[in-house]
Amino acid sequence: MEMRGEKRVAAEEVPRGVRVAGAVCWRLLAIAAVVAVVCWLAVTLYAVVTATAVALLLAALLAPGVEWLVGKGLPRTLAAAVVLVGGLAAVGGVLTLVVTTVIRGLPGLQEQIGHSVEATHQWLQHGPLQLSQGQLDQGLERLTTTIRNSEATLTSGALSTASTLLGFLTGLLLVLFTLFFFLRDGRKIWDFVLRVTVPGSVRARVDVAGLRSFASLVAYIRATAAVALMDAAGVGIGTAFVGVPLSAVLAALVFLGAFVPYVGSMVTGTVAVLVALVTTGPFPALVVLAIVVGVMQLEGHVLQPLILGHAVRLHPLAIVLGITAGFILAGAVGAVLAVPITAILNAAIRSLVLEHGETVAADPTDTDEAQVPATSAQASGSEESR
Repeated sequence: MEMRGEKRVAAEEVPRGVRVAGAVCWRLLAIAAVVAVVCWLAVTLYAVVTATAVALLLAALLAPGVEWLVGKGLPRTLAAAVVLVGGLAAVGGVLTLVVTTVIRGLPGLQEQIGHSVEATHQWLQHGPLQLSQGQLDQGLERLTTTIRNSEATLTSGALSTASTLLGFLTGLLLVLFTLFFFLRDGRKIWDFVLRVTVPGSVRARVDVAGLRSFASLVAYIRATAAVALMDAAGVGIGTAFVGVPLSAVLAALVFLGAFVPYVGSMVTGTVAVLVALVTTGPFPALVVLAIVVGVMQLEGHVLQPLILGHAVRLHPLAIVLGITAGFILAGAVGAVLAVPITAILNAAIRSLVLEHGETVAADPTDTDEAQVPATSAQASGSEESR
């Protein structure tokens, strides 16, 4: 008895702030352990997680088209197939036109490079450097020797690139396969996940939170499409003004690349500069380069923070920091997924913390499409409780 009393007194002597801090800390440690396990699983199953996430983004982009076709009387399976094949055909057509243009202009590019090399050779001999022919030959010989010594490195790099390409194609097939079933059976998959993982007493609220999260994802995709459209308009008008052929095709390519923050615009902008160099010459290519850099700066510092932040109800600083952190942690994939993941979590938490008697009609990410399934889910939940 005395020992119990001494223990009770000893516990009471611990300051309340310390007890509260200890309780909070062990709960934070438990949450950190769960997050660490989830991150470990995501890294271990990187290919599957990435393919599923990309398929979910594409489903948010293409789902309105499927719903429109279903509303016209088309079976859902056929509607999903039509939208998927149509999207692939559009992307493939744009890429084919760009690659064909570059290949057709390669002879002219080779001729321009030859003239540039000859002009550089003359400048080195007769310019300020006044290099002799022997010095030029010696430098060329050193360059050739360096390339020969790096043959093994170049070969291994080519093999690594081939392996990466094979992995990319495998991931692409997985994305397309997953996307088709998301478009066809998205609601059924979500209902199954709810029944397996969520207790019946809170299933309706979690269902509403999930639907609002998907609505936020759709809003993000629409805002990203708006940003991509502005990027494409800037590059398309600029290349047309300079006189670059296929400016509409280049604009379409920039539109597709803009869905990958920073990296996509850089890659597609490089293609536009290359096409300008092949078809119109060095000076127009420099002008196109200046246009691309300006569009990228406008996208990264103005369009994305403001438009995306308004669409998904996130502060512009959160958008910039999220994209930057995602790019540092997981490269281009992290940059693509950072904002949608943040938007989904934001919408879900906002929905789950509301009381039963409150409504969320003021949430701009809510849509009529999300409200109808939510009502049916609540009805089914009440039936189960009976």
